[in-house]
Amino acid sequence: MTSQQTIVITGSTRGIGKGMAAELLKRGHNVVVSGRTATAVQQAMTEIEPVATGSARVLGVPCDVAQRESLQRLWDEAIKAFGRVDVWINNAGISPSRQRAGEMHGEDIQNTQQINLLGMMQGTQVALAGMQAQGSGTIYNMEGYGSNGMMNPGMGLYGASKFALTYFNKALLAETRDSPVKICYLSPGIVLTDLLKRDMGSNDARDIARTRRIYNILADRVETVTPWLVENILKPQKAGARVAWLTGAKAGGRFFMSLFRKRQLLTDADFAAD
Repeated sequence: MTSQQTIVITGSTRGIGKGMAAELLKRGHNVVVSGRTATAVQQAMTEIEPVATGSARVLGVPCDVAQRESLQRLWDEAIKAFGRVDVWINNAGISPSRQRAGEMHGEDIQNTQQINLLGMMQGTQVALAGMQAQGSGTIYNMEGYGSNGMMNPGMGLYGASKFALTYFNKALLAETRDSPVKICYLSPGIVLTDLLKRDMGSNDARDIARTRRIYNILADRVETVTPWLVENILKPQKAGARVAWLTGAKAGGRFFMSLFRKRQLLTDADFAAD
């Protein structure tokens, strides 16, 4: 077992972030859970705290990643509670309903970029300064659809935020070559969360059929992906490392196997309206 670490995860009151927080506690590590409301943070803590082992503790801090001072408070509270932060994961993100370029809503444009891009940049800035001061640490920025330049109708708004993240990470790597802080990528693939369900529910009938087919082949559930992500996050990684669940080879293999065996991940309940 690796020595006890302290991990901060933005946007960890649900979905992948919450799943990773629970897995870290199971392995005896300290976790700082964050979300936009105190109610959501408290509920997440109540749900995952019982799985903690050893001396692992969970701290909850409300945080709006669009506000730099809120992210600084998240860092400060983590240091106050645990003394240091070993890993900071910029996980917070939103995925608006699919919108073609000429139909994008102004509020969605603003919110997506504020949270997915500005929030990630500001979170990185806060963590980088703090980790440089303490002499070490690793920052993971969460990739998503569009990070590799892949395109799909209606995904331009979300994809643009993730494509920009990839560029930003590359720039960071060039700028931090001599830094004790490592910048890395975290790529969970297609994970069935409430954000993904919202995307599925926003399509017309033809899109739903196509999306359902693809997700049945490539998607996974939180409880499948997060243990693997956590195992690799806890391992020593080189700067620029990409912890990726759904690799090109794995995706190719699943498409090939789908010719012979149908993989039924989704149920009708996954497509039901909230």
